[in-house]
Amino acid sequence: MTVFLDSAGSSLPPREVLDEVVGHLRREAEVGGYAAARERADDLEAGYGVLAELLGAEPDEVAFTDSATRSWLTAFDAVPLGPGDRVLISQAEYAGTAIPILHRAREAGYEVEAVPSDASGQIDVRALEEVLDERVKLVSLVHAPTNSGLVNPVREVVDAAHGVGALVLLDACQSIGQLPVRADELGADLISGTGRKWLRGPRGTGVLVVRREAAKRLRPRLVDLHSAEWVGPEEIRLRDDARVHEIWESSVADRLGLIAAARYALAKGLDVIEREVGERARHLREGLAALPGVTVRDVGERKSGIVTFTVAGLAPGEVKERLAADGVLVHTSGASSTLLDMTRRGLDEVVRASPHYFVEPAGLDQALEAVSRCAR
Repeated sequence: MTVFLDSAGSSLPPREVLDEVVGHLRREAEVGGYAAARERADDLEAGYGVLAELLGAEPDEVAFTDSATRSWLTAFDAVPLGPGDRVLISQAEYAGTAIPILHRAREAGYEVEAVPSDASGQIDVRALEEVLDERVKLVSLVHAPTNSGLVNPVREVVDAAHGVGALVLLDACQSIGQLPVRADELGADLISGTGRKWLRGPRGTGVLVVRREAAKRLRPRLVDLHSAEWVGPEEIRLRDDARVHEIWESSVADRLGLIAAARYALAKGLDVIEREVGERARHLREGLAALPGVTVRDVGERKSGIVTFTVAGLAPGEVKERLAADGVLVHTSGASSTLLDMTRRGLDEVVRASPHYFVEPAGLDQALEAVSRCAR
């Protein structure tokens, strides 16, 4: 039996998602992409409401993109930044967000500073409060990083940042679909996420939430004929909702699949998903901790469905290959993906297992036995 433990990479879509994507591709082959899209216009429009329900937002605060990266980049690019401004990141910052922050700083001239972690490994909210001032325009926060089971305290960070008027851009790439991520509860101004991970949607799909109050402060630059209208020879009019961050071309089949995945998650219940993912992660984490030669590397007061570990005497890549030969599919996370945190903890690479709710306890036990054989 194959045990799939890589939902933090790209999860397994349910039948409803697969049928939606493949069915629409077949329809495109029959009548063409334009006609097939027109047939599903109402369903595509309803999708904004579905994702809004999932993410605690209003339909006009939701935009669809082709990835979490695209969602994050278009939001970040729209935040006005210049000399004298400050952007704060955490130790758990992902390379996919840290690199564009640092790259743009070279041109725009703002300062980038990392807020330290506390003793548990999560962002130190007190340290954050001490460095916040009116020059801080943006706080970039990773909700659940790629390299450990950490879940950062979003609401506390948001409240502190809003105290000085800073925007909070939340990378929810690893949390949407396994944890409740609600804009109305967390308070984040901008939330980016993907379909392919815990939400069990297709690859090439993403979502962006832009709260109405935050939208007034943004300056979208990456616009086209979908996000704006050409109303005069030298005049354009931008959309006044989150769809200003979309572009015209997209995969309709994949978007329908993302909407189907969101409906599937809502039907199962986000509280049920959180509980079941948490139970499986604890089962795996506790079992790994009991194995001689195995060290669990997760940090944070609150844990996600990501479980990271190392095996003494074996490189994580070697562990991954041996587990795959035993029918257990995991991934690895290297230092370059979360450089500050991995450097702080003296780690070059970890094995990453991410069990979703569809993994049965027997599969987890099979995985633990396979790791035990590696350690021996």
